[in-house]
Amino acid sequence: MSNRRNGLRAFRLQSWAALLLFCVSASPASAFNHFVTARDGMLMDGDKPLRFVSFNVPNLNYTEDDMRFTQTNPYRLPSEYEMRDLFATVQQMGGQVIRIYTIPVKNDAFPSDAPTYVLAPGKFNEEAFRRLDLMMALANEYGVRIIFPLVNNWPWMGGRPQYAAFRGKKQDDFWTDPQLIADFEATVRHLLERTNTVTGVKYKNDKEILCWETGNELSAPLAWTVRIARFIKSLDRHHLVMDGSRGDVSNNVPSVQPGALREPAIDIVTTHHYEKDPLVIPGHIRQNLAVIKRRKVYIVGEFGFAPTAANKAIIDEVIADKNDIAGALVWSLRFHDQDGGFYWHSEPFGDNLYEAFHWPGFASGEAYDEAHMMAMVRNAAFAIQGMTPPALAAPAAPELLPIDDVSAISWRGSAGATAYNVERATDPDGPWERVGYNVSDAEVPYFPLFDDEGARIGGTYYYRVEAINSAGTSSPSKIVGPVHVTYKVMLDTMQNLGRTLTSKGITPVTGDNRSFKEIMSRLKGETGAELVYGVEGRFKSFDLYDFEQTQAAVLQILGSVDGQTWQDLKIAPSAFASSETNYRYWIPKLYHADAAEPLKWIKVVFKNGEAQLARARITTQ
Repeated sequence: MSNRRNGLRAFRLQSWAALLLFCVSASPASAFNHFVTARDGMLMDGDKPLRFVSFNVPNLNYTEDDMRFTQTNPYRLPSEYEMRDLFATVQQMGGQVIRIYTIPVKNDAFPSDAPTYVLAPGKFNEEAFRRLDLMMALANEYGVRIIFPLVNNWPWMGGRPQYAAFRGKKQDDFWTDPQLIADFEATVRHLLERTNTVTGVKYKNDKEILCWETGNELSAPLAWTVRIARFIKSLDRHHLVMDGSRGDVSNNVPSVQPGALREPAIDIVTTHHYEKDPLVIPGHIRQNLAVIKRRKVYIVGEFGFAPTAANKAIIDEVIADKNDIAGALVWSLRFHDQDGGFYWHSEPFGDNLYEAFHWPGFASGEAYDEAHMMAMVRNAAFAIQGMTPPALAAPAAPELLPIDDVSAISWRGSAGATAYNVERATDPDGPWERVGYNVSDAEVPYFPLFDDEGARIGGTYYYRVEAINSAGTSSPSKIVGPVHVTYKVMLDTMQNLGRTLTSKGITPVTGDNRSFKEIMSRLKGETGAELVYGVEGRFKSFDLYDFEQTQAAVLQILGSVDGQTWQDLKIAPSAFASSETNYRYWIPKLYHADAAEPLKWIKVVFKNGEAQLARARITTQ
């Protein structure tokens, strides 16, 4: 494993070098000729109406989803590859516009090594803002507009509670306390006046920004909203301002602040819709239209956590009201992970059913109809523009990551690919043998994507991978190799009990995935449960990844050479608990044993409570 880490470290250094070269040498041109304006309740791109159906992308500027098993800090800044994957996805889906999340603020509830943007009042993280520079440069390159909320009502990723904590005050003081308002205005000024280190353009002069949103789901009084909107306009004469307040949500009808409709500094109003009965949402939208009366542009800013047919009814309402609603944004979209696969985000407020969506939809999202949902949104994104969706193109070649273990092969995925073929050869010039067909990169979150079970100990191999979708097959990736095989691996991904010899009291489970680092397939057991694995070959090592609720070890690992006499391997697990408190995380633990004698069986016993197993790995020589 250390060799793989070294390979990935070198790979990331090369990626950073490429990023720095991009920032220094590129002089990107913008795809936009106009700032977006508002006229008669409509958004205008020059003399053309701008209407859209697209997605919220809450982790484009800051991801909270680095959920690798041994990673204790889930927060990271997205890479250029990840941003490009997102923008390519939005292009393929016809999205035109996305809404990101707010400017992260240092949060003492986060792990100490979590990056952020606002470090303290008037103090900012330059590395993070340079990543924002890159995001905005790429938005110009790909022709995607961004709605930019400025502060969060909630502590997720840091917001008004954190601004208040900087000064030892209560979060509701944020709306009225002169010092807290000045602190927030300092952030707004820093953002709007910033000169992009990639493009050389000040943010306030950047055409890819559709609007500044005062914040996300704010419970702000009108006086605060008006003050901030006017402050933004005093600094930025080009961009629109959207009122990000929650409005009046009495009677479960999300609505706008009536006072915002009278304020000249506010150009756009928005509502978010998560009503328990999604069938009432189109009616609620029409109620808002009757209040707004085209005095402001209206955007349906968030909705989701509903069946595809219900979401289609919402989108159909938006499209039908062509002079009254500018657009609609589904919650939410996640992109490919630079370490392989996708980022994942379960939605606890979506009845623990819905995950963030992945394009173009996969079998792993069948429970919430992901593939049909994504196809429906794409059709709607073109329909609202009066267009027929163009045919999809074959995907670009994926990027195979360094390989030190043939049971742990991963690649950087291609936007729009439905699956991948993995090929192996004993010579870099071939011939090539297909060893993995139609392999999904949305099957096993945050673990390697492919295990070459057919590779033989003592063999030396080269690998390449190609992406596929309904339009065709990509060219192959660059070749990785030679890879020398010195041990064999038996891998159990806990999708069923098929890898075990025997079991008692063990049940396959899924759901509540956020508590288990987004791992969808697990085996659950309680006190007295057990399972047995057979060892085929000369035992080398055993690794068991599981989740427990207590610091004390729940499991006992036994070994046997004859299946009759069992010895306790006396494994003390390594724990990888996160200090993050926003979710009900179980404690990830890794039980590891190296060969002491030629074991032929390994038994896992649940000695003291409940555990959920995520992965088992037996290596033999």
